Amino acid sequence: MIMRPGQQLLLPANPVFIWGSMLLALIFNMLPLGRAPWMPDLVAVVLVFWSVHQPLRVGIGAAFIFGLAMDVHQTALLGQHALSYTALSFFAITIHRRLLWFTVPSQAVQVFPLFIAAHAIELAIRMITGGIFPGWALLIAPVAESLLWPVVSIVLLAPQRRAPDPDENRPL
Repeated sequence: MIMRPGQQLLLPANPVFIWGSMLLALIFNMLPLGRAPWMPDLVAVVLVFWSVHQPLRVGIGAAFIFGLAMDVHQTALLGQHALSYTALSFFAITIHRRLLWFTVPSQAVQVFPLFIAAHAIELAIRMITGGIFPGWALLIAPVAESLLWPVVSIVLLAPQRRAPDPDENRPL
């Protein structure tokens, strides 16, 4: 396995932790904080994170289900978030091998176009179906999501960075 110099070998990800973090992000998105267009979409950030780090566990199907849940919650056109999240997950899985070679701040720059594309898909669907333009404050959300990337990376990789049990036969 080829790794960057100085990169720590991570423990396997716990599936309960993966799905728990996804559900926690969904619950956070469902909090009644208002429907401001500049609010970051935490489900999208966590979905991209797990699509990059665990593409075999969290994929396009999970993105579609979480997108439908967000559509139902926000009473949006059914499939608006689902299409956005599936495209986001597809592109995250597409670049996941390349993305892991970068440092975390550089990864934030790399995923910024993904968040812009996801919001553009949502906006296009909203505008095609006769919705109103939410304003230029919508451009703040992808910036906030990419700024959340380092924080989410630290928090979600923390359980995998635990020191393994010391063993005299395995000097890891």
